[in-house]
Formats: sequence, C-alpha cells, structure tokens
Amino acid sequence: MFRAQRFTRSLSLLLAATASATPLLAQTPAAQPAGQTASSEDQRLTALFARANEATLANNPLDALFRGDMRHADRMGDYISDAYFATERKIAQDNLAALHAINRDRLNAQNKIAYDVFEWEVQDKLTKLSPPLVNISAVIPINHFTGLHTFYPTLSSGKGAAPFKTLADYENNLKRHKDYVRYLDRAIGRFRQGMASGVVETKLTIGNTISQLDALLAQPVDESPFYQPVKDFPEDIAPADRQRLTKAYRDALINEINPAQKRLRDFLKADYLPVAREGVGLSAMKGGAELYAALVKSMTTLPLTPDYIHNLGLSEVARIRSEMEQVRDEVGFKGTLGAFFTHLREAPEFHPKSREWMTEEFYRIGKIVDEKVPSQFSTLPKAKLEIRPYPEFREKFEAGGSYENGTPDGTRPGVFYFNAYDLPSRSIPGMTTLYLHEGAPGHHFQISLAQENASLPDFIRFGGNTAYVEGWALYAETLGYDFGLFKDPYQRMGHLDDEMLRAMRLVVDTGIHSKGWTRDQAIAYMLDNSSMGKTDATAEVERYIAMPAQALSYKIGALTIQRLKKKAQAALGDRFDVKAFHDQVLMTGALPMSVLERKIDDWIAHAKAR
Repeated sequence: MFRAQRFTRSLSLLLAATASATPLLAQTPAAQPAGQTASSEDQRLTALFARANEATLANNPLDALFRGDMRHADRMGDYISDAYFATERKIAQDNLAALHAINRDRLNAQNKIAYDVFEWEVQDKLTKLSPPLVNISAVIPINHFTGLHTFYPTLSSGKGAAPFKTLADYENNLKRHKDYVRYLDRAIGRFRQGMASGVVETKLTIGNTISQLDALLAQPVDESPFYQPVKDFPEDIAPADRQRLTKAYRDALINEINPAQKRLRDFLKADYLPVAREGVGLSAMKGGAELYAALVKSMTTLPLTPDYIHNLGLSEVARIRSEMEQVRDEVGFKGTLGAFFTHLREAPEFHPKSREWMTEEFYRIGKIVDEKVPSQFSTLPKAKLEIRPYPEFREKFEAGGSYENGTPDGTRPGVFYFNAYDLPSRSIPGMTTLYLHEGAPGHHFQISLAQENASLPDFIRFGGNTAYVEGWALYAETLGYDFGLFKDPYQRMGHLDDEMLRAMRLVVDTGIHSKGWTRDQAIAYMLDNSSMGKTDATAEVERYIAMPAQALSYKIGALTIQRLKKKAQAALGDRFDVKAFHDQVLMTGALPMSVLERKIDDWIAHAKAR
C-alpha cells in the first residue's frame, strides 16, 4: 500500500490528496521528450500544467512538503474547510476549461497521454467535489485508518517526510502544529454537522480512533513523536536556539497538541460514539450508496458496478483455491484446504521470531530480487530503498506493510514499512510477496521511476490513481515466478495467499458496503479462504470499513495490466519484449486504466509496423 495517499479521511478517499516528492520542481517546466518538437499547443499544455500545479501546491501544502518543496512548509493546510473545497472546485473548473481550449491532435505523443490523464483526473475530481458528495464526505473527516491523528505525529517526529536539518525546519514544524490543532477542532465541528444531518461514522471505527488517541495521550512527553526532533539537533543549531526550541516543543505538546487531541477524544467518546452507526457498510449510512458508487468508479478508474466486482471476486477466489489445493498436495499435507490453512496459521516454523529477524530477512530477499531484476527491466530507479518496522505506537492498526516514497534527488530514500505487531500472526511464506509489492519491483520502482522522469509534468510525476499504483504493485508480485522465487511450494503458497487476499477484497469490500455484510461475516469469509491469522483478517476488514472501495483497486488494476500483457504477447509473438513492455507501463507515470490501454494499443501497433 502506498502510504502517502492516506493522510486524511473522507477527503483523501475522494480527492486522493497527497502524492509526494521533490524540491521546487513545481516551478520547472517538464523537459521535452527526446526527438519531439514542442508545438504551440504543447507549450500551452505545459503552461497549463505549471499553473495547475502551483495552484494545487498552494492549497495543499503537505503535497509540496512531500516533494521537498519548502515554499509552503510553514503550513499544514486546512483540508476540511468550506474554503478549501471551494478553492479545489474552482481550480478544477478553470483547469478543465483551459484544457478543452487546447487542440489535442496537435500535441506530441507524450503530451497526448498527459492531456488524457489530466482530463480524467480533473473530471473525476469535479464529480467528487460536487456538493452532494462533499456534504457526505466532509462530515466523516477522521477514523482509525485515515486521519491526521495517525499521519501527523510521524510527519512531525523527524522520521517522516518533513526534514529537520535547519533552524527554519524546526520553526516551520511549530507553525504546522497550529494548523494541526485547528484541524482537530474543525473535525469536531464537522462531526457535529454529520450528527445533525444523520451522516455518521461507525461505532467500530470511532472506537478504534478513541483507542489511538488514548495511546497518543498516554505517551510521556519525552517519548512522544512530537518531541523527538529536539532530542537530535543538527550540529549547526546554536545552543541558545536548542534551548529555546526544546522549551517551545515541550510547551506546544503540553499546552496545544495534547489538549486538542484530548478535546477530540473526549468529544468522540462522550458525544459521538453513542450516536455512531452499528452497520459497518456505507449502505447503512445516509447517502452511503451514492458515495460508494463514486468511490468504486474513482478507485478502479473504470465504470464498474459493485455487483460486477463482487461476482468477479467470487470467480477469482475459486480459481486461486484450486491452485492452493495443488500446493497442499505437492507438500503432502493430508487434510482439507481449511486444515492446511490452520497448519500454516499455527505452526511455529511459519512465523518470524522478532522484528530484527524480519528486517534482516527482508534485506536478504531484497538482495536476491536485485540480482534478478535486470532480466525483466531495462530502466531501474536511482533512489535507494530502506526497510523498517512500523513505529510501535501505530503498528496495531496498520496493514502488513506499506511504502513511503523518497525524493527523486535521492536525499530521502523510499521506505518499505512492515508490521511486526503480534508476531505469531505474521507469515514467513508471505514475506517474499510482500517485499515484491511494497519494495522492488512494486511501489518503489513505479513511484521512483515516475518521480525521476523530468520529462513528465509534475501532476503525473507526483500524482496517480490507486488502480494503477496498487495494480502495478500486485502485478509485480507475479514476477516472483519469472524471478524463480516461488519454486519453493511454501513461498508459492505465500504468494497465492496474497493473491487470494486481493481477490477476497473484491468480495468483502462490496459485501460490506453494498450487500449488508457484517464485520464478523467478512472476517469469517477471509479466514475460510486463506491462511491469514485472525489479527490480520480483522485489520484488513476494519481497513475496508474505514476506506471503502480503496481495496478494490489492487485486483482490478493488476488484472488490467496482466490482460494488456497477454494482448501484447499475442499480437507481437516473438517480437514481444517484456523489458519494453514494462517501460511502456512504467515510464509515463500512473495512468487511468483506459489511458494505459490506449497507450499499449498504440505501442503494439507501432511495434507491428516496424
């Protein structure tokens, strides 16, 4: 899972908020692709992208911060105010009008793709910024899986995207704290609006959110993530400034941040939890069916219905179960597939010993993958990849792993986070596949290669859609076969288990949000069809409850990429080059599925004509 798109609640679901990346590239026009001449229409398009990018960064300062662009670093932003929504809507309307004034037929090949991506993204954003959908999404601003209360502490700790290298960095962080406090108080106001309109979150998600806030409030000042930057000053920060900043950081935590977090916790516990809804699906919420339909189309980038996706998931689950049964027979296990799942779930040899052991094992897997990658890829990212366990204060509610991008200039590496909470629930057979997805050649390749391609406009370099980003990462898991990593039947079983997870998501997400499934019903379905531990299955289901439709994008995107690969192989035969195919998929950034298909079709036609 690509973590940088997760920092706010409903709005991030609707607007896919933060991208992530580098310094002052926002002001730099994209380089002209080699061999292509810029027409007046190309120049107009480049100018539009630059204006749009500047407007977006000014209204979304955390986007800029993730890019290493420090011009707006003294602000966190106000992502749930009426003014914010109005500004985003005006930017999108102006962008679409300016785009349609440009003649697409006169653009060069790369800019035609950029035109199509920009058009799709702006139209998608305008749909989601429509007042009926904003009125629903804005009043459920926070839950346990998406919300600034989980994102912002890490950002402020010195371990996230925000740098702490200069005196200005430390001062900017203090200024962002004030925006964070305002955001938490505004969230209470938004929750109250929802209580009045009948649009409320679930008891489950709010209960989890209260637990997270309790954990933050229970931390001693010296152990709080908000206090960590002043425990490790750069050498060139003067002693007087160190003393002043240490006091300021302590005061901000004690007198501003913790009181705001306590106000939110107390409100949720005393006022909101009693009126939160029992039903966990959006279909149980006023306006939920309309919101879910919009999220399905946005997350998959395709005009699919919940019923279609649910049935597709059932067919994929059946196919993967058949392959799992073959592995069970290969290892000589005597018993049902369910018994085999239980064996994999409970036998000590299938579970890691410690978070330190997991770190070393992931680095070992990474070294093997590095040796295999050149057989499938001609273009590799320059950015380094680090591997870390989640910080303990947030690991309980996190997925099994996630990726946080670095910067294209290499000053901040990409980070693959893995979850070491409840080690008996973690699976050794699943580690290879998790690395392929979150690390290389999954998120790290796709995100880094886009960021490092200066010929792309910034909204593509640093943006994207979930179907492509997660679809690529899931497709990357299947390359373990080409790398020879699944010859061991248990590693292959780990891969099938992860593939099953993405297939089950199609069934469970739609089951929860359009068919009235309960939390326990969804957990039972996942345990019946995989070797997941109950801790993992519970975290997954609660994630789908908290982030409707996001989990659908993985399998839909991967199936699309796999289908396009088969189409190219069938059309080109011996002339098919897998390295060239991967370049075509990766080197123009994250594309909506319809735009990607058009691009691959054009590539096939050119390849056949040569």
